[in-house]
Amino acid sequence: MAEITAAMVKELREITGLGMMECKKALVETGGELKSAEDLLRVKSGAKASKAAGRIAAEGVVGAYRSADGKCASLVELNCETDFVAKNVDFLEFASALAQLVAKHDPADVAALSALSLDGATVEAKRQTLVQKIGENLSIRRFYRVRTKAKLAQYLHGVKIGVLVEFEGADEVGKDLAMHIAFAKPQFMSRDQVPPEVLAREREVLAARARESGKPANIAEKMVEGGLNKFLGEMTLLGQPFIKDDKLTVEKMLAAKHTKLLSYGYFVVGEGIEKKSSDFAAEVAAQTKAAAG
Repeated sequence: MAEITAAMVKELREITGLGMMECKKALVETGGELKSAEDLLRVKSGAKASKAAGRIAAEGVVGAYRSADGKCASLVELNCETDFVAKNVDFLEFASALAQLVAKHDPADVAALSALSLDGATVEAKRQTLVQKIGENLSIRRFYRVRTKAKLAQYLHGVKIGVLVEFEGADEVGKDLAMHIAFAKPQFMSRDQVPPEVLAREREVLAARARESGKPANIAEKMVEGGLNKFLGEMTLLGQPFIKDDKLTVEKMLAAKHTKLLSYGYFVVGEGIEKKSSDFAAEVAAQTKAAAG
């Protein structure tokens, strides 16, 4: 059986929001398989499905740029090691410059962006110079760019969350939609975009939970279908309750406002990146020892 490390327990704890001992026990039962352990905990405890966008585990900023005509905009995630550096003026200016380069040149990937010219040197050379000046490792993680004949709404929640929405309709609706996305962090736009394997996995978890309840088969099936509809409502932008009027889904709000959503993208700084913790291993060991005693 695979060794159950403190890092594995920490990751499962962040996914499920459950206690360390529960997470460790689930990992032991599943031989260290993270997804199997998550499913086991969801069946036994009713833990919600993981939301990767909510797991902030690194420092940095989202740089943003929007063209003067409002038809092209971009977001760039620039990471650093500490929150202190994330507030550094040179670091913030570098993030803004990167976003402008992305909007203007539409690079294919981070490597292509790093090769572009910025103030007489390459972006990579500028990054290395900034590393030497600041004293921390800096990395360009990802970017998102849209050019459109429609409208764009851009929203920054501080410097940690950036949203870009392409739409047709009233300007205020686009802004409201961008703010909703920053708050709700939908993983998919609509139900038909949810991958079949994601639905299959959720159905298996719900079916196992229904069996555990001991309900008759016909009621258990209704529990599964109801749970699946709730899951899809939480995961998809169009199915989520609108933050300004939770009696309406986003889809119904857009219809009422005669607005069409074309696309969207958002970044949460550090999403999915594990931050090192010097104390967590000791914390796990201490609680394990206490439980054994």
